[in-house]
Amino acid sequence: MATILPCEGKNPQFGKDCFIAPNATIVGDVIMGDACSVWFNAVVRGDVNNIRIGNKVNIQDGVIIHCTYEKNATEIGNNVSIGHNAIVHGCCVKDNVLIGMGAILMDKCVINSNTVIAAGAVVLEDTIVEANSIYGGVPAKKIKELPKDSLHGEIERIANNYVKYSSWFSEFNAAEKKE
Repeated sequence: MATILPCEGKNPQFGKDCFIAPNATIVGDVIMGDACSVWFNAVVRGDVNNIRIGNKVNIQDGVIIHCTYEKNATEIGNNVSIGHNAIVHGCCVKDNVLIGMGAILMDKCVINSNTVIAAGAVVLEDTIVEANSIYGGVPAKKIKELPKDSLHGEIERIANNYVKYSSWFSEFNAAEKKE
C-alpha cells in the first residue's frame, strides 16, 4: 500500500480517478487534481512547503517532487508528464509540459506552457523557460522553438497514455479505497 502521511496537520488530497502505486510516497500539504498518477517509487513531499498538482499529471517511476522550507512551493499545471527519475524542486511548471527522464528543475525556475525539457537537462534556479520550446543540456538552454500544434500533440499523447496505463490498475485502486 502507498505511504500517504499527514505532516504538521496537513493531509494529502486527491482528485477523482487517481492512481497511486503501492510503493509511492505522498506526504503533507499536497493537493492533486483529477486523472493523475503517481508511479512506482515516486516521492511527493509536501512536508516543508505546499505542492499543488493540476489535472491529468503523471509522476513517473522514481520521480521526486519537493519544495524549499518557508521559501519555494511547487506548482504543477494540467496535462504534465514528469519522466522517470526526474527531480522537480520548489518551482512552477505550467500546463502542457513534458519533463524528460532524469531532468532536474531547481528552485524558482518557471517552465512555461507547451514546452519540453529534454532528458537529463538541468534547469538552474531562477531560469524562465520560454513557451513552445525545447530546452536541454547542463545547464539547460533553449534548443529550438517548436510549433505549438506539433508539440502539444506529443505532450497530449503521453499524458493520455498514462491515463490509460492507470486504468490497468483500476481494480487495485478500488480495493485501496475500501480500506
